[in-house]
Amino acid sequence: MIRRVLIVDDELDIQSSLSFALKDEGYEVRTASSPKEALEVLERESFHVALYDVWFPEGDGMDLLKESLDKFSAMSIIMMSGHGNIELALKSIRMGAYDFLEKPLELEKVLVLLRNACQTSILKFENKALLKQLYGDINIVAASRSMQHLKTQIDKVAPTPSHVLLSGQSGVGKTLAARYLHHKGDRSQHPFVTVHCAALPEDAWEKELFGYDEVPGRLELASGGTLYLNSVGELSATAQARLFRVFEEKRFERKGRPQSVPLDVRVVASSSNHLAEQVTAGKFREDLYFQLKVVALEVPPLSDRKEDLDELAKGFLRKVSREHGRPTPDLNPELLQWMKNYDWPGNVRELKNLLERCLILSGPQQKTLGLGDLPEDLGAFTGTGLGDDGALAGGLEDTALEGPLRQLRARFEGHVLKRRLEQCGGNVTKAAESLGIERAHLHRKLKSYGLGAS
Repeated sequence: MIRRVLIVDDELDIQSSLSFALKDEGYEVRTASSPKEALEVLERESFHVALYDVWFPEGDGMDLLKESLDKFSAMSIIMMSGHGNIELALKSIRMGAYDFLEKPLELEKVLVLLRNACQTSILKFENKALLKQLYGDINIVAASRSMQHLKTQIDKVAPTPSHVLLSGQSGVGKTLAARYLHHKGDRSQHPFVTVHCAALPEDAWEKELFGYDEVPGRLELASGGTLYLNSVGELSATAQARLFRVFEEKRFERKGRPQSVPLDVRVVASSSNHLAEQVTAGKFREDLYFQLKVVALEVPPLSDRKEDLDELAKGFLRKVSREHGRPTPDLNPELLQWMKNYDWPGNVRELKNLLERCLILSGPQQKTLGLGDLPEDLGAFTGTGLGDDGALAGGLEDTALEGPLRQLRARFEGHVLKRRLEQCGGNVTKAAESLGIERAHLHRKLKSYGLGAS
């Protein structure tokens, strides 16, 4: 990839010598002699890095920095000055500059800084492109009351700078909710950076989060945007303590660099665990918990949003069909009804994976997916063979005994559960006690067979 650099300085000698050195290192270079000329160039072309002088006979380099950050957020900007001081350097970095160089410039230092600034910029460009692609398709399906409520809450919270804690079962779509929140907020043109807390080894979390030497960490890459802490409850005690201090002070240090880095991120954290219980058990810091829980949002399980199933299923099927280069088949009404009866312990993730499996197992020219396309382990729970009264269709005739053993077992189980529930007057608790199973387990089984319960 050709790395593109813009040099803005009114001293032609600096323009010439720096351009020559950077071109010799493989950079593509453009120059401008004033902030006005620089903005004209930026409107026509894009750059990975820009080097701005602070002082100009006409115009102000700090004003140019501010306008560039607003309009060209993926570009890294390095400020330069022959009258540099610590206060000026810190001011430019607080505003969002990548770094500050004091003149006369040291070429080796410039090259190291440019290399890392380009890396940061490339990641921002890639992130922006991915988010643009994602937001072209992003949509929170909200036909159900529970998802309409969540969507309304996100729409209210998104424009604010407040931290948000998302909770919900595994696979419900917390990451999608986090991305939607970012997309609807004022930081949508800036990076959305994910940290998979459960995957951070004890000896690597500091470098991953805060960076080291000249390599920026994820907090720095998320500057101006959103930092998403996925599975935040999995952070080690040491990482929790460090993050609490960083969020409190709004600054952090990158190992190997003397100056601190200002923190400008909106934090969205998620957890499948009940963090409040982890706090009580002493496994998660109470102070960090309340830092993250400025706004708490619950993403409902798929079993509580069955009204969304039609649109979710058809949307996922279109997506996986495109990925496999196949025409999108229709969904048989019987299969859709089975989906509404099934309990979905794996939530939305399980729905998407199941549809992909059904598509793969079906014929390439098949125009409709039905119950017969379900994998064998789930096909047993279609309720096939149950009569309207819950008895085995055809009693114990040979036709009732056809099919795989799992399906036969499911027919018998459905019949037994329905009869036992009737004997207990529709009381699930009593039925569960008489069967020697947990009430929640019985409730899930009843729903999988489409059997009502009080």
